[in-house]
Parts: sequence; C-alpha cells; structure tokens
Amino acid sequence: MKSADNWISRIGAIKLGSWLGAILSLGVGVALHVTTSQAIENDARERFGHMARGVQSILDSRIKTYADLLRGTSSLFLTTEHVTREQFRQYVNGLDLARHFPGIETVNFARHLRESERAAFEAEMRQDLPGFRIMPPGHRAEYTVLTFIEPGQYWNGRIGMDLHARPAVALALAYSRDTGDPSTSGTAVRIQSTASGLGMRMPVYRANTPLTDVAQRRAAYIGSVGIGFSVQRLAQGVLDNMPKDATRLMISGMSPVEEPGGPPGVYRRRVFFDNHPGMETDERRVFHALLPVGVSGRGWDIDFSVKKRSLYSEIDSLLPWVAMLAGVTGTALLYALFQTLSSSRRRAIELAEEMTGELRGSEAKLQKTNDNLRRLAAHAETIKESERKRIAREIHDDLGQNLLALRIEVDLLASRTNERHPLLHARAQWMLEQIDATIKSVRQIINDLRPNVLDLGLTAAVDWQITEFQRRTGIPCELVSDNHDLHVSDRCATTLFRILQESLTNVSRHARATAVRVELALDPDAISMSVSDNGIGLKTGGGQKPGSFGLVGIEERVRILGGKCVITSRPGAGTTVHVSIPAADNLISVAYAPAPSSLAPNPALNSL
Repeated sequence: MKSADNWISRIGAIKLGSWLGAILSLGVGVALHVTTSQAIENDARERFGHMARGVQSILDSRIKTYADLLRGTSSLFLTTEHVTREQFRQYVNGLDLARHFPGIETVNFARHLRESERAAFEAEMRQDLPGFRIMPPGHRAEYTVLTFIEPGQYWNGRIGMDLHARPAVALALAYSRDTGDPSTSGTAVRIQSTASGLGMRMPVYRANTPLTDVAQRRAAYIGSVGIGFSVQRLAQGVLDNMPKDATRLMISGMSPVEEPGGPPGVYRRRVFFDNHPGMETDERRVFHALLPVGVSGRGWDIDFSVKKRSLYSEIDSLLPWVAMLAGVTGTALLYALFQTLSSSRRRAIELAEEMTGELRGSEAKLQKTNDNLRRLAAHAETIKESERKRIAREIHDDLGQNLLALRIEVDLLASRTNERHPLLHARAQWMLEQIDATIKSVRQIINDLRPNVLDLGLTAAVDWQITEFQRRTGIPCELVSDNHDLHVSDRCATTLFRILQESLTNVSRHARATAVRVELALDPDAISMSVSDNGIGLKTGGGQKPGSFGLVGIEERVRILGGKCVITSRPGAGTTVHVSIPAADNLISVAYAPAPSSLAPNPALNSL
C-alpha cells in the first residue's frame, strides 16, 4: 500500500516538475518572442522616422527654394520702382521654370493701392492692356491687384484680380507686409496642370527705405510677388524609393472657409495631396508621423504613413517565432550566446578605452617633449646670445685694446720716420692702414655678435639697424613708430633685433623689393613690430622648404617669449612679418622721443 502511495507521489512529482519546466520554458519563449518583436518594431520605427524626416527635409528644401525664388523676384523691384511688363516677362523667361523649377506654374506681381489711387492705376494699366478692369467689381479701401503674371499664355485672364477681396488672402498679405516674411493663405489655387495648387507670396518694398519696424514697412510697401505651384509636382519623386502600395503621403493645411455671408476667420483642414486615399490608418498596423513643412512657421502639414509589414523582411517576421522556439528548447544556450556577445562587446569597449588611454598618454608625452624642446631651444638661444656677448666683450677688451695699442706704436713709428727713413715710413704707413682696417673689421664683428646700440634702447637699435640696411643695400627703408623710446628686457630686445635682422636679410636676398617699412608700436598689452616689403612675395609653401629655417626661426623666437607671429604674403604683393610680445613681462620703461631723423620719407614706400 505504501509502495503504491510512493509511486503515485513520484508520478505526481514528475508531472509537477514537467509542468513547471514547460511553464518556465514557455515563459522564457514568450518573453523572447515579445522582446524580439518589440526590438524589430523599434528598429522599423526608427527606419520609418528616418524616412519621414527625409520626406520632410526634401519638401522643406523645395519650399525653401520657392521662397528663395520669391526673394530673388522681389529684388527685381529694388533695381527700379517702375518695372515694365516686358522686363518682368524677360526675367521670368530667364528663370526657365520648366527646367529649374518644374513645380512652379506661375510667377506674378500684385500692386498694392488704395481707393484714392485706383483711377490713376486703371488708366495706367489700360495704356498697356485695353479693357483692363479690377475684379471683382466694387470699391474697397485697399486693393492688391495682379499686375504682371507669367508665363502669360494661360494666366493673362487673371490680370486685374484683386487678391485683397478674399479675407484669408488679405490676412496673409498683411502678415507678410508687417514681417517681411513669405506667407501663404492656405487657399487652394487652381493652376494649369492640376486643380491642386498652392501659392506663396513675398512683400516688395521701395528701394532705399528703412524697414526697421512695422510702421516703416507699411509706408514702404508697394505690393507683393507670388508663385503658384503644383502640390503634386512638389511631392513628385519623394516616394520613388519607398514601398509604393504601402506608403501614404498626405499634404494638408488649414484652409479658410469663405462662404458668402459666413463668419470671417473660420478655417478647416483641407487635403491638397493624397497619393493613397484608401490605405488603412490603424496604428497597430501602420507607422504614422505628422510633420510640419513650410516657411516662417506658416506652412502645411505632411501626414506620412507606412505599413509596418512593408518595413519587415521575411526574416523579421520569422525571427520572433525562432526566438520563442530557441527559448523553449535552449534557454541556457541562448543565454550563453548572449553572454558571449555581451562579453565580446565589453572587451571591444575595454580595448577601445585602453587604446584611447594610450593615445592620450602619447599625446601628453608628445606635448611634454615639445615643451622640453621649446625650453631647450630657449635655453640654447640664451646661451648663444650670452656667448656672443662674452665673445664680443673679450674681443673688445683684449683684441681691441691690443690693436689700439699697436696702432699707437705704429703711428708713433710712422711719425718719427717721416723725414729720416722714407722707406720705413712708407711701410709703417701701410701697417697703420692695415691696423685701421683690422680695427674696423673687429668693430663690425663685435656689432654682428652683439650691437652695442642695444644698450641705448630698442627704438635706437631698430633705427640703427635699418640705417645700416639702407646703407648696405641701397633699398629705401622707413621706420614708423609712435615716437616712444622703448627700453625692454635684454632678452626681448635681442629677440626683436634678431627678428629684424633675419627679416631684412630675407628681403635683401629673396624679395626683390624696392621699399621696406618697419613699424614699431606699443599698446597696453604688447610690444609689436612689423616688417613689410613690396617685393615678389612668398611662394606657396616657401617658408617650409627643406633647409629653410629663417621664418621658422622667427616664429620659434617669438613663441619662446610667449608672443605671436603672423606672416602674410601674396605673390607679387610683398610680404609682411608681424610679431607681438607681451609687454607685461618684457617692458622696462618707455619715454617720449622725437621721431628718428636718420631716414627721410620715400615716395616708393607708399606702395607698401
């Protein structure tokens, strides 16, 4: 009896476990089915969103093109207030609407006038168009009369139509007049190719009149230019790459209800274009988006719908059931697969982060290396200038003194042998000349190493250098300064002096210039110097040729002092080297000084 009970209990446990396993497997399968279906739908919804935004972008772009055409047409009336019918016809013919703007059926101009101007306007129009009359008949306070309309084969019968007679159009014209923006009344326009057409208008103002506020725009308003375009052609080609039988594009807008005797300002939604009127609209089976198109916030709406199934592939339809089957039969395997994919993704992210870290580290090392190189270059430049100063001082103190003493002795020997020993006197005179030449050469070497004129201030040093340049090369050179005697740090003075030397050397060697101008200026933030010539200019890439370090050296010298260097050049128009160095760290003193008189103004310098 107990054995039977145990057997029954065991069978019951097995059945219960089977049911629990089935329920668990089925639950996992159903969850995977729902999740996969949702993921596929989200992906399809995202593709649909891209499609909808693409349609909106295309239509917006086309409408913007129409608005730009209106702006161009309105500018025709800025050239002259009295545009003739023939001028307007030639302008529209030049647009070649059929080729460049296939959706636009007509371009027109409507003149704005008041009741007091009506008689004169009608008389003027009848000179060109006998039998002209304003339609509809009757007298109104304001008129906006179609004056020009092209192409004229189909539209001439509408010349004289008063747009202001329709309340909705009058409101749109007033809005456009007061804002200067293109506008549309939302009223359907019957055009040549199809009854489904719309219009846009742009205000036209008198030329050379202020338009800063509403009152000024109203005073300058003379009318408006407009276009009529086919909505069907506007939408033509937008849906070419989309499922034909599963896609619906509907263009609609708020259109005025203009019933005789009806209340003004009443609007209702009207459909201007619908490529698939009978397509279902159940949101469970259709993706749907309502997006605005138009200009200045006064346009139309596009109702874009695509059947969900058209965005699913055959695999997308079967995948939820495959996922459910996989969940029922192999939950563990599917989990392992997901774990593997997740692990691979995490590993890829970690690898990318590691590579990014290494790249940032390399960039930091490179920046540090560049900073070290710049400091090393600054140190080397300091050592080089110090060594030049030391060598110049030693040459002056030792060799210069020795040469001076030797000259005194030889001069004494020459004076004592003047009468008694003519041959010895001649040799002594020759030695004296050689010593003088040597002293002059030594002085030149000392000046090249470190000119003593730098001790007199930056302005004096620059004046001396350009005087030497003009004497040596014969090229007229002008110093332009604000008559300040600048005393700057030795490092700054040396840098600016070397930059001036290098720039003038480049001018004499390469520029083929006939005039040079050096400008030295001081402002509250910087000490600046510009060297300009009227030569042949730099060739493209000329400053970066292999072995060419002159301009690079100038830039590096300025960068060491925390300044900026700008080199501008045009072929045949000369070159300008402009450097600026912070004054806070380098300026010692400044005093007013008379303008340098060493160089007279030269007419050739006016070409710089």
